[in-house]
Amino acid sequence: MPNEPEPGQGIEDQRLVQLQRRLLAWFAAEGRDLPWRRTRDPYAVMVAEVMLQQTQVDRVVPRYLAFLTQFPTLTALAEAAPAEVIRAWAGLGYNRRAVNMQRAARHVLAEYGGSFPRDVAALRQLPGIGPYTAGAIACFAFEQDVGFIDTNIRRVLLRVFADMIDPALTDAPLNRLAAMVVPAGQGWAWNQAIMELGALLCPSVNPICWRCPIAEQCADYQARKAADADPFAVSPPRRRIAERREAPFAGSNRFYRGRVVALLRELAPGAVLALAELGPLLKPEFQPADEAWLQQLVEGLVRDGLVLHGTEGLRLPE
Repeated sequence: MPNEPEPGQGIEDQRLVQLQRRLLAWFAAEGRDLPWRRTRDPYAVMVAEVMLQQTQVDRVVPRYLAFLTQFPTLTALAEAAPAEVIRAWAGLGYNRRAVNMQRAARHVLAEYGGSFPRDVAALRQLPGIGPYTAGAIACFAFEQDVGFIDTNIRRVLLRVFADMIDPALTDAPLNRLAAMVVPAGQGWAWNQAIMELGALLCPSVNPICWRCPIAEQCADYQARKAADADPFAVSPPRRRIAERREAPFAGSNRFYRGRVVALLRELAPGAVLALAELGPLLKPEFQPADEAWLQQLVEGLVRDGLVLHGTEGLRLPE
């Protein structure tokens, strides 16, 4: 977006210092004891961050522990058969994440001798690693003072600095704002804290402002508080913050892609599933007119490295 205003310019030092102190103190006292917060191993951090994309923490914790038991090191993941990795991913959804993560592990093993690069730009060159995951690895594994945004960080920043930034701001300036507010030497704690606040107290609907440690520094809360104190004022509507919303799952292509992978997971070693048998297993009402759709669905799974389609039928990649 050309000429997009730079956010955060002119933040008062006192406001920022109080914001940092209060949020860090709250996290030190209230932060959850999550298993990935006990490690600085970049491989384990990568596994956690990839799993946490679009998956709730409570679902991730047991899968994370089980995955690291099966693939305890980057080398173990890199050298595993893709079918093993896909089977281990059962229950997490978005199976392509598992394949991309293994590709990243293989790249680190082949190009960096098994040692993760520390630079965010280099991390972004790994297969399947985007801006958020690269920043998270640099911060949570190497304790670098870097800024990055996920859904929770975006929401907190847009509310706290509602007096200074546009809710329609694109990711690039928001990333710069996220970096600007990181306290020196405390990047790990700060980024964990701001994500924790977004997850626990500042959700998209019904934020728990009365418990928030930084309510006094939050422009959105202060505007609402001022309106409530004025008997003639109309409380401002809560600013809508655009967040990614998934399309309905049941009946979607993503649903059927997941069903194909789930069916192939159930096959005995060496077994295949004929394409002619797949359609009725996916849709009891499967008709010849659906064959083109099914072919396209399978081709997409093959392109993503989730399925092999040979002359005899379909199977997971070995």
